[in-house]
Amino acid sequence: MANSTNTSGIGRYADPAVLMRIRALDLRVRLIMDGFYNGLHRSPLHGFSVEFSEYRQYTEGDDPRFIDWKIAARSDRYFIKLFEDETNLRCHLVVDNSRSMAFGTTQTDQGGTYTKADYAKTLAGCLAYALIEQRDAAGLVVFDEEVDEYIPARFRHGQLRQIYQALEKAEGGKSTDLTKPLERVASQMRKRGMVILISDFLAPIDGLERDLGYLASSGHELVVFQVLDPQELHFEFEDAALFTDLETGRQLYIDPGQARASYRKKLDEHLAAVKKSCEKLGAVYELTTTDRPLELALTEFFVRQQHQRANGGRVRQRRSSGRAG
Repeated sequence: MANSTNTSGIGRYADPAVLMRIRALDLRVRLIMDGFYNGLHRSPLHGFSVEFSEYRQYTEGDDPRFIDWKIAARSDRYFIKLFEDETNLRCHLVVDNSRSMAFGTTQTDQGGTYTKADYAKTLAGCLAYALIEQRDAAGLVVFDEEVDEYIPARFRHGQLRQIYQALEKAEGGKSTDLTKPLERVASQMRKRGMVILISDFLAPIDGLERDLGYLASSGHELVVFQVLDPQELHFEFEDAALFTDLETGRQLYIDPGQARASYRKKLDEHLAAVKKSCEKLGAVYELTTTDRPLELALTEFFVRQQHQRANGGRVRQRRSSGRAG
């Protein structure tokens, strides 16, 4: 059930082909995040907010809510979790659910397939879980050409469940319009916070820099995940066939062997333009494919955030404090 791929030294990762057969989003997220946190405990990586800075043995007078009960069950010894980066951050997860996100060729271990939307919603669920775990406020915007779901950023009982439910019930729309969801978020964010945008960005990006720029100029941290299916990235189809644009419905008969070089050149130019727009605004940019373990995407996200802040990004107040796990 594990993928031995390990580029950051924090252990083995759950294979998306296994995880994506689990229909319940909350269970899928829980399995991923348990593995992610366990990996961090064994990791040499330090300094980003979801990492436990250390454990210390429980002493009389400590709040028992902060005991790590998993360790207690294994060892019959009691330890307190200490965390860094007490932030009270307000973060909105902005998730693309347009029709192009319904594309998917990556197989589960049972022979089915899952889509970019499945992967993006799972990633959003994991990030929401991490935010709520560190007592930050998480909100959600699901969009296509309109804003379909909106949950204000809050830290309260039941918030994570509400986010899961909104992600699970969201049905794919047609085209992609980044302007409306980003305007909605900007109008709601009165204080500085974070916006995490998850999309395939397979649409004209003429207004991307403008739309993100308004948020950046207001002092918000920006994080962009571009999610693609491996076939979209490599275009390794073999047989000539009729290809359909999922958003416009336009059909084209294409011989992959003849079109591959041109396709990859145009895609590389498009990806470079998305990345350039993000980097110009100081946004953390991450390209990931749906066959990639989500723990890797999460780890690289937090490491890049740490690096960005160490090189001039907005540094949050740092202090160690016990928190519920």
